[in-house]
Amino acid sequence: MSDVALGRTRQVMAWICAGAGLVAYNWWVLAALKPGLISSPSELFSNLEVSGQPYAVVWRHADVAAGTLLFVAFLAAGSRVSGRGERAALLLLALAEAVGSALPEACADGIDAQCRSLEYHLRLPVSQYRHDLLGIAEFFSISAAVIIAVRRTRDERSGVALVYLALARIGLVAYPLLGLAYLTNRFGAVMEAVFFTGFSVAALTEIRERTRGLSRDRPGLGSHESGDSGSGQISVAQ
Repeated sequence: MSDVALGRTRQVMAWICAGAGLVAYNWWVLAALKPGLISSPSELFSNLEVSGQPYAVVWRHADVAAGTLLFVAFLAAGSRVSGRGERAALLLLALAEAVGSALPEACADGIDAQCRSLEYHLRLPVSQYRHDLLGIAEFFSISAAVIIAVRRTRDERSGVALVYLALARIGLVAYPLLGLAYLTNRFGAVMEAVFFTGFSVAALTEIRERTRGLSRDRPGLGSHESGDSGSGQISVAQ
């Protein structure tokens, strides 16, 4: 297979896996639209995956599929436009999504006061805390990828550069609000919806940027891999 054909194959695979993965990742939209499924704006969407909840198994399988498909998508897209740190953050996002969903919470901490009390006193099953840690890893990894992307594209005026910058600025406001939502147990579902949307936009932007030209150039050979730094911005992301 020629380099061009291989690049085109990787491009198609990246988009198919990314598209399917993000559809699965955003199952929360269906949950929000179904009357009675979300009992309160304070309920976290992850609480819907607790055993015994309606469609819990479906939601968990959707998240595992989302993480797996996004992992394949980011692998196929390669690291043409960035250093290893940014790509590693994206792969960590996908891995944390898949593994964390396979370890669902033991109880609904978003709306169950007893569950929150047991969680704070470390009296819940280990799977609860593994799920929490992987959730933190998911938020950290995509945020790190966006920050690195902002630094890498800071001298550009392209559409993707503006998207990264907009996501970073929104994050400066949204993260304190997310922390307040968790501390007060209010509007958790609203804040999670904001972040899940932002993560989806970030993932799509990364895929778009990484797959441009894959069918024309040698696949897997970005400027940082060939030793030519091009615009001189690639070293920032490494």
